[in-house]
Amino acid sequence: MKITHVMLSALAGLVLLASACSPQATPTTAPLPTQPPAPTATEPPAAVPVTGGAAVDIGQNDTLGSFLVDDKNMTLYLFTKDTPNTSNCYDKCATAWPPLLTTGDPVAGDGVDASKLGTTTRTDGAVQVTYNGWPLYYYEKDKAPGDVTGQDVGSVWFVISPAGDKVESTAQATEPPAASAGAATVNLGKNDQLGSFLVDDKNMTLYLFTKDTPNTSVCYDKCATAWPPLLTTGTPVGGDGVDASKLGTTTRTDGTVQVTYNGWPLYYYQKDKAPGDVTGQDVGGVWYVVSAAGDKVTTP
Repeated sequence: MKITHVMLSALAGLVLLASACSPQATPTTAPLPTQPPAPTATEPPAAVPVTGGAAVDIGQNDTLGSFLVDDKNMTLYLFTKDTPNTSNCYDKCATAWPPLLTTGDPVAGDGVDASKLGTTTRTDGAVQVTYNGWPLYYYEKDKAPGDVTGQDVGSVWFVISPAGDKVESTAQATEPPAASAGAATVNLGKNDQLGSFLVDDKNMTLYLFTKDTPNTSVCYDKCATAWPPLLTTGTPVGGDGVDASKLGTTTRTDGTVQVTYNGWPLYYYQKDKAPGDVTGQDVGGVWYVVSAAGDKVTTP
């Protein structure tokens, strides 16, 4: 077949027409190089190694001598119902006696035997410091550095010597205080928590014992050592705000005369060391400060 010039021209036109009607491909280009992504704020910081754990130091007072404290001079205690390196204080006990916890190896201060320091893991996974095998605790009623209101509580809680033993109280009175040379005076004290309550003429807090019966004390022997009665050798005197008609006396089994108020025999608490102390409030759910009306004052 002979292809003429006309036929070649026509064929070329058809090719051009088909090319014009075909979809055009989108040209592509190589991606530009990018910088590495910057770290985001949600990434955890690098771990910081623990450089030390709870510190155990030595405190001191004239009554107990030297005993263990933390780095803020808050007193530490042992619990004689614990077993070596094992705490038996949980729930309400641990609320009243918070354990000394650590997130690293405990650190010994001056006078503390580092070889006696150790740890024990509690049932909740927290790590508690031990000394000579005794788990260490605070006492919730110790409010200031140097307080030792937990000493000998229940005859099972004690401060701890640098040797790792319980420290026995050596300056506890073995007899109730002697009666005053004259008539005992009952005044009113006050604090923000409890309001007004009975105190003596030196502002030492007075308490009632809910197990007593009207005008009769049932607190003797060890009870009277811990809770010395307010004694008198004359008719007690009421200070400002005290209802003198509610003051009275009761004779104890040893012949001493104890002051009463509204029929309640009145007592001190041996662990109140300074005027205004109220560490005996609500002890055992049976000891309370006494209102001017002659009733127990419950803790708000």
